[in-house]
Amino acid sequence: MSILVIAEHDNQSLKGATLNAVAAAAKIGGEIHLLVAGSGCAEAAAQAAKVAGVAKVLQADAAHYDAQLAENLAALIVANAPGYSHILAPATTSGKNVMPRVAALLDVAQISDIVEVESADTFVRPIYAGNALATVKSDDSVKIITVRTTGFDAVAAEGGSASIEPLAAGADLGLAKLVGRELTKSERPELGAAGIIVSGGRGLGSSENYHSLLEPLADKLGAALGASRAAVDAGYVPNDYQVGQTGKIVAPQVYFAIGISGAIQHLAGMKDSKVIVAINKDAEAPIFQVADYGLVGDLFQIVPELVSSL
Repeated sequence: MSILVIAEHDNQSLKGATLNAVAAAAKIGGEIHLLVAGSGCAEAAAQAAKVAGVAKVLQADAAHYDAQLAENLAALIVANAPGYSHILAPATTSGKNVMPRVAALLDVAQISDIVEVESADTFVRPIYAGNALATVKSDDSVKIITVRTTGFDAVAAEGGSASIEPLAAGADLGLAKLVGRELTKSERPELGAAGIIVSGGRGLGSSENYHSLLEPLADKLGAALGASRAAVDAGYVPNDYQVGQTGKIVAPQVYFAIGISGAIQHLAGMKDSKVIVAINKDAEAPIFQVADYGLVGDLFQIVPELVSSL
């Protein structure tokens, strides 16, 4: 039984979510192959070869894989699907874009967002915004799976010695092209991989308050900044700050929820955090039901005091 894991990378380095997907593949059991598709991606493939537990790296290098657009990448995966019992990708924006196309082209059901592997054909995934867990068994000849990265501890990025084999590129389907990217640049850790996250909600009142109150705290802690959907919708911060069911799923060592009431959609994205600290003036706010530490009071007083004490 061989398992194919789709690597996420920027053509120069692997993204951390790949290591969590490999961990899920290791739970299934079998020989693990990593697909690195890109343009000028030799460095990323070299890193992939060092990942613990990976037996082989398949490197598909062509200009039309530079942006790893879903249409071309899905066609490449489907063309090389024979011989694999499972095909996995992280349940990130990219994985959620590519894998449903793969499942449709192979005419099988996708198993989304798994958090546990019970056996080679049985998996556990959250439903109802994480309030319940469903155990799903698949009889499909090939299992198409996305992995919730917070459900599996990442494997070691070093220690492996996989072989690297070139993989013939498929044709450029010409269905889509990358026109441009608008990226948020920050010296802070990436939200999805940060060990500490300081997140703000609608209770902050404005974009100015968000930045003036939370940035000093994040700077002191070396933390990433996040936000609830309400704060994003109100224009306090860009969409890529959003934590929750329709944002990023995170599980840092410490999560600060400041001015966040704790709507079910937000809890779905952060309740697996190791320690949750909530600050809210409403003692009945749902966030306190999942918080390890709760401060009931005025965040405009508490946060500056917290910053000054660090």
